[in-house]
Amino acid sequence: MSGTAEVQVRPGVEADLKALTTLYNHYVRETPITFDTEPFAPEERRPWLLSHSEDGPHRLRVATDADSQEILGYATSSPYRAKPAYATSVETTVYVAPGAGGRGIGSLLYTSLFDALAGEDLHRAYAGIAQPNEASARLHARFGFRHVGTYREVGRKFGRYWDVAWYEKPL
Repeated sequence: MSGTAEVQVRPGVEADLKALTTLYNHYVRETPITFDTEPFAPEERRPWLLSHSEDGPHRLRVATDADSQEILGYATSSPYRAKPAYATSVETTVYVAPGAGGRGIGSLLYTSLFDALAGEDLHRAYAGIAQPNEASARLHARFGFRHVGTYREVGRKFGRYWDVAWYEKPL
């Protein structure tokens, strides 16, 4: 991948399911960034993909290489919690493809996501970042998130416990 290739950001579509699942499964297998512990088949991820629409508070934005159309990353806004009073809060996340980091793709994705959410009835965005993850903490700080607390040893993966730092951003 060339560091100078043009990147396009667009809404995610059903045709992206296999590539998005492959990208996510890298983080499931190789990192503590997600607390899922078993890789998914694309069909298992279909409900997740379909829960993000082109409008409304729950979005999926996908970054692609303009030439190859290879998926370089994605960002989502998802329900923070299921109870009705949480409806004006979302949890956001960004995943960048292995080898595509350091190119500003996370920033492009979050810019697109927050622009898309600007007209929605939302009050706060939250992000949980498994520790340590300085790149993610820096990205979230650039977008106005502030650290509000850390859950200590909240998840166990790869035979050890991991902390999750929580960040919030007014919308």
